[in-house]
Amino acid sequence: MDTFSKKEKEKQRQKKKKDKQEKREDRKANAQKGQSLDQMLAYVDENGNITTTPPDPNRKREVNQEEIQIGVPRQDAMATEEVTRRGIVTSFNTSKGYGFIRDQQTQESIFVHVNALKEPISERDKVTFSVEMTPKGLNAINVKKAV
Repeated sequence: MDTFSKKEKEKQRQKKKKDKQEKREDRKANAQKGQSLDQMLAYVDENGNITTTPPDPNRKREVNQEEIQIGVPRQDAMATEEVTRRGIVTSFNTSKGYGFIRDQQTQESIFVHVNALKEPISERDKVTFSVEMTPKGLNAINVKKAV
């Protein structure tokens, strides 16, 4: 004599077996074997969407491999002219040893470090300076107060 739980487990096993058999028969009925290569191919359109229609050869564009940039583009070196610029010190922290100068001509904010100073400066001083390009951007060098 079987207990109730044994009968339930046996029913579940039989149900799983039946479901598995039905799935197998369904797969066989809907099998896509024997299709031609054209029916199995998928294409990617110009927007990156997958489609079944092949691309139009008239809309083909040539891409120059040298123009493709992967990652951050390198900054080209600026002209190495030693032009003396004028500006106003917008901020300078003497305890940290750096600040920023606003270029009067271009209105750019240019970094300045205490090592690039010819004489001590403070905020709102008018200064003359040269610039150099670094990997992080423009740096002011040869900074001194304007006369």
